[in-house]
Amino acid sequence: MIKRLCFIFLLVINFSLDASALELRSSTQQTTLLELYTSEGCSSCPPADRWLSHFKNDTRLWQQIVPVAFHVDYWNRLGWRDRFSNAAYTARQQNYQRHNYVNVVYTPGFVRNGREWRGWFEQQPLPLNNTKDVGVLTANIDKGDIQAEFMPNQPVKSLLLLNIALLGFDQTTDISRGENRGKKLNHDFVVIGFRQFEQNTDSQGHQWQLSGISEYMPAETRGIAIWVTTENDPTPIQATGGFLDVKKL
Repeated sequence: MIKRLCFIFLLVINFSLDASALELRSSTQQTTLLELYTSEGCSSCPPADRWLSHFKNDTRLWQQIVPVAFHVDYWNRLGWRDRFSNAAYTARQQNYQRHNYVNVVYTPGFVRNGREWRGWFEQQPLPLNNTKDVGVLTANIDKGDIQAEFMPNQPVKSLLLLNIALLGFDQTTDISRGENRGKKLNHDFVVIGFRQFEQNTDSQGHQWQLSGISEYMPAETRGIAIWVTTENDPTPIQATGGFLDVKKL
């Protein structure tokens, strides 16, 4: 079952949002979901991590660009165990390779809207899909419950999955072993929890009603990224996200 997949967190606590709900809403144009596959054990990854952090101050954040950093676990055996790493994130990167969407599994590796993007290595600006009409994705978060709906511009025959990534910001690690020994690494948009949900089959349209999400949120959660895919293809169709107001937690 999809619901059992990779809801792995570093620290589990109970909290809820304030009475005022947080509403996330995409435009009709496709938001660019940018995935970085990285590791604290990889000496070439810190520059990519720093570049991703720059989007915190980008005016296009959440409406045109949704960045997420998945820390893979295949570097862990080489001297340093990445505390953010998860075998499920490695499997996600490998799934892109199985679909021939990336040529090789490596770090740092960027996937833009489900396809390998090597422009970062050539210092190219991130291309956006701001002219592709796909539909509107909305999500309302209230006291840990999430109600989400995707309204596509064109009919979608397949069942859809709602992907939810909980994000940490301003995370710092002192590295004592491995390729980055002696360095202090900083992380933003780091995925500290990820899960996929099947759409409600007893309702019209593409809808999700999820309860008790706050029970599984780590204390470090400061943001959320949400996107929709079909059940057999990891390619994102539409995405949205936002910061979680710490004062309301």
